[in-house]
Amino acid sequence: MSSTTQHIKCLIIGSGPAGYTAAIYAARADLKPILYTGLTPGGQLTETTEVDNFPGYPKGITGPELMEDLKAQAERFGTEVRFGLATKADLNASPKRIWIDENIEITADTVIISTGASAKWLGLENETRLRMNAGGVSACAVCDGFFYKGQDVAIVGAGDTAAEEATYLSKLCKKVYMIVRKGEMRASKAMQNRVKNTENIEMVYNSETHDILGKEMVEGVVVKNNVTNELRTLNVTGFFVAIGHKPNTDIFKGQLKMDELGYLDVIAGSTKTNIAGVFAVGDCADKTYRQAVTAAGSGCMGALDAERYLAESGKH
Repeated sequence: MSSTTQHIKCLIIGSGPAGYTAAIYAARADLKPILYTGLTPGGQLTETTEVDNFPGYPKGITGPELMEDLKAQAERFGTEVRFGLATKADLNASPKRIWIDENIEITADTVIISTGASAKWLGLENETRLRMNAGGVSACAVCDGFFYKGQDVAIVGAGDTAAEEATYLSKLCKKVYMIVRKGEMRASKAMQNRVKNTENIEMVYNSETHDILGKEMVEGVVVKNNVTNELRTLNVTGFFVAIGHKPNTDIFKGQLKMDELGYLDVIAGSTKTNIAGVFAVGDCADKTYRQAVTAAGSGCMGALDAERYLAESGKH
């Protein structure tokens, strides 16, 4: 049962660059947005130490600092930022109904979904420890590859994304070990050929990551051959995981159109979903780019789409 009910013009579910940018534009358009942060205020970037590729920060900035800047900017224009997790949704209702933390009911004329996507990890103890302490474990080669220029690194994965990221790293790093669980990759033939024709990429087939070495920073990776059980240590200083992402869209299943992985479908050139007044921005709808700046751009689009929807329906 709902203990609280509130009606608003614009509800933004999720923070991060997409959510906060949507909030900035929505607030400036006088939509009086309320943003619920989700369990990780600021999204994936709060787990990133250095952000060097976001425009406007020539000396770089930490992920948490960037998110605090975006949050402050959204609040400056009147966004109300609240901590809470959307746990249930009825988007076909008029107005739309969202429940926060099970017992707070929000009704909204427009909903902007910016719930993001979570990287899949191997689940190793040292992987988690080094990742949380900015010790050289990453799920984004484009974001963090620059820090390993001229060094040896390893990447885990066998699909197109892993192949693409391995190729990207090969242009920066001295050597790239690509750890593949089976005896062949599952990437497209074109991507496989690109990897195999890159001299400084060494394929490590039939292998799984056994352990990651290093106290404060990655100092090596132990791989286990799952055919011979032989252990081998790769002398690397960076470890990249490219085994996929899971979009945080489960509560919208059966209501919003999504692909087989759970990424929300939007009408090309917009952020519109299959339900009028509901918009999807950032990584929950983007499995291609997954960058902070593209997420921010789509957040701007989502707010503009919401404003136009309200104007056309006579609610703004």
